[in-house]
Amino acid sequence: MDNYIVSARKYRPSTFRSVIGQEALTTTLKNAIATNKLAHAYLFCGPRGVGKTTCARIFAKTINCLNITDEYEACNECESCVSFNEQRSYNIHELDAASNNSVDDIRALIDQVRIPPQIGKYKVYIIDEVHMLSQSAFNSFLKTLEEPPAHAIFILATTEKHKIIPTILSRCQVYDFNRISISDIVNHLQYVAKNENVTAEPEALNIIAQKADGGMRDALSIFDQTASYTAGQVTYKAVIENLNVLDFEYYFRLTDSILNGDVVNSLLTLNDIINRGFEGQYIISGISSHFRDLLVCKDPATAQLFEVGASIRQRYIDTAQKCDTLFLYNAIEIANKSDLEYRLSKNKRLLLELTFIKLCQLIDNPNPSAPRVTSNSIKPIVQSTQPAVASNAPTPSTEGQQVPQANNYQSSTASTNTIAEPTQQQKTDTTVKTKKGKAILNMGVSLAAASKGINNNEPSETTAVTTKPTQNNEAFTEQDLLAEWSKYYSNLKKEVMLRNTMMNSKIKLLDDNMFEVEVSTDINKEFLEEASVPLMSFIRTNLKNDNITMKITISDAPILEKPLTKRDLFDNLVDENPALQKLSNEFDLEIT
Repeated sequence: MDNYIVSARKYRPSTFRSVIGQEALTTTLKNAIATNKLAHAYLFCGPRGVGKTTCARIFAKTINCLNITDEYEACNECESCVSFNEQRSYNIHELDAASNNSVDDIRALIDQVRIPPQIGKYKVYIIDEVHMLSQSAFNSFLKTLEEPPAHAIFILATTEKHKIIPTILSRCQVYDFNRISISDIVNHLQYVAKNENVTAEPEALNIIAQKADGGMRDALSIFDQTASYTAGQVTYKAVIENLNVLDFEYYFRLTDSILNGDVVNSLLTLNDIINRGFEGQYIISGISSHFRDLLVCKDPATAQLFEVGASIRQRYIDTAQKCDTLFLYNAIEIANKSDLEYRLSKNKRLLLELTFIKLCQLIDNPNPSAPRVTSNSIKPIVQSTQPAVASNAPTPSTEGQQVPQANNYQSSTASTNTIAEPTQQQKTDTTVKTKKGKAILNMGVSLAAASKGINNNEPSETTAVTTKPTQNNEAFTEQDLLAEWSKYYSNLKKEVMLRNTMMNSKIKLLDDNMFEVEVSTDINKEFLEEASVPLMSFIRTNLKNDNITMKITISDAPILEKPLTKRDLFDNLVDENPALQKLSNEFDLEIT
């Protein structure tokens, strides 16, 4: 049985024309060969699997070809090309800097540079992963790289350009390789599938291209894997199963639930996704990208930016027509905020569920031209279907009294959410009671009730009404505030850092209801922000003022630096001149 060769090696380009997605760079190299303007050192940098080493080999073979074609490609027939193709050429040397990164390895390379080529005009040295060279190896390589013999050409390749020292960069012509586009990867995979007698769906190849993240080598490796998994029948369903990719169908199901305001189905779909093993941050970032793609597909001109199969693109376009632009803006904003908060959240699943509840309630904003809905408002999941008792008598009003405005989320359902009270009790606070007699104040139905399948259109035992808690607004002085501040941190036993932060903070009363806390560092500010909820509850309760707010600022005073010891001074000098440490070690000197 013949030895199997993976597609990444079997279909590796052998000419400039066969290189995928790097037309600008290959054209530049061919023009340099045509005009005989070859540099002595090149640096090829870019992501993995985009053709850096491949282009270096093609370039090395072409400049040594004895019969270059009219298109300035290697002929693959002369002695130089044949020896290169059979991997026995003495004119082209490859060095892996990851395993040969010492000064001795570079010195051995420099000794080889002096020997002229036996066949062809140039000796080409390809150093892969050059950023792995040590600092000493870089320094020993500088002189040779700057003034090599006329027959020597160096081609350095790296995925981490920022790790190359500036003195190396200044001696090379730098070529930045781009990530290969999804369409180019799909076209090449179709060519490979045709040659390998593999049946592949365009949507499946598109998923592979997206998973490869711009690298052709990764795409071919994934293609081989899925072709083996499906026995030559690469389908969309098989690819998402093999690669553990979340199906587009889940995103469309979530979108339909959100557009219908169906919290229950959205939570059930979320639970199904989590049970399949997908991590929460992957879900929330995926729904963010999904809404972004819907926004892109709103306009036929920008729909071309969405690189997927034709059938999936058409489904995105159809779904985008059902979504209001303001809704998509707000949905992306809520999902992006949740993505940022996910890492810091202690109850990550609850954060995901609250996010989808907020998304489901976005559609209740009836006025698309209204100001953007904030993501902090959550209304009850289950609405009361009990009709409001209408009163024909005019509501008495007091001159100069301002009527509060309804929340945007509740403006369209105010008539069904509020129960009219008798006239003599209009000024009293309302209380919600279930049929069992238990009071629920200022709350909606819990997520547990939602998970049991309670529908918004079915009668419920719970009647949701608006409540108006009484607010305290007693005056207080700065001394009263300082006393309560001191009383709070005096009771802290385990929170040592918070207690020290509060003890060293400066308190200043700005107006009747706002005070400023000045701290020294960002860390102190974070401690106060994390403890702000119980702290403000304590202060408001004791001072009998529910309108008190706290403003945290960082002091502009310079932070005092500790004086330097003799050891610190010596270490600073060693940083500037490492030879001092060597001198100290040789003479066994000590700092007294």
